[in-house]
Amino acid sequence: MRIDIITIFPEFFSVLDVSLVGKARQSGLIDLRVHNLRDHTHDRHHSVDDTPYGGGAGMVMKPEPWGDAIDAILSDVQDVPAATDAAPLLIFPSPAGELFTQAMARELAGESNLIFGCGRYEGIDQRVFDHFAVEGRVRLVSLGDYVLNGGEVAVMAMIEAVGRLIPGVVGNPESLVEESHEDGLLEYPSYTKPSAWRGLDVPPVLLSGNHGAIAAWRREQQLERTARVRPDLLPPAN
Repeated sequence: MRIDIITIFPEFFSVLDVSLVGKARQSGLIDLRVHNLRDHTHDRHHSVDDTPYGGGAGMVMKPEPWGDAIDAILSDVQDVPAATDAAPLLIFPSPAGELFTQAMARELAGESNLIFGCGRYEGIDQRVFDHFAVEGRVRLVSLGDYVLNGGEVAVMAMIEAVGRLIPGVVGNPESLVEESHEDGLLEYPSYTKPSAWRGLDVPPVLLSGNHGAIAAWRREQQLERTARVRPDLLPPAN
């Protein structure tokens, strides 16, 4: 998978050279490229924002640098018609976007090229989204019901969630199946050695060797934890 990131803080993403995503980059599973939006400005101050039409607080990111930056990336992707599903998908973190979920992460992991645009200030000129939605595919995505200073943290989270689902990135693919949200429920609690620690014991069923009983206990724990912490995830009662 190729992942392009457009940002005014390219150094923010140096952390992607470590851990599983870093190893995936080294092995060629992920081709990750970070682009500085200011490289596509045309004034001596490298300005990327201006005052909003209609008034209001804050500044809005200008469409010209964004258009030029995205055009440059799209021109570098060879032999892929812009309107097809194989064309790059543009993703912009936004509190006005659709909620990012594990199901979306798995969907995005099947893409061949993702382009993330990291907005700042009061956001990006709406015409950037409108223009490229006509030219290709655009999604506004939100991590949750809160506001961040910029899109970089959200993009980091999405790349981490998507990247680990790409075949070959995680050493044991079976571990992905048993995680929270994969089956709509939260994950069951996990334990390891020693069996007793600071007066707390591992549940006896996990030491029993009875795989059927262990599976039943884990399912029960999933349901109990989900009902207690995230009841909104449970299916409605008949």
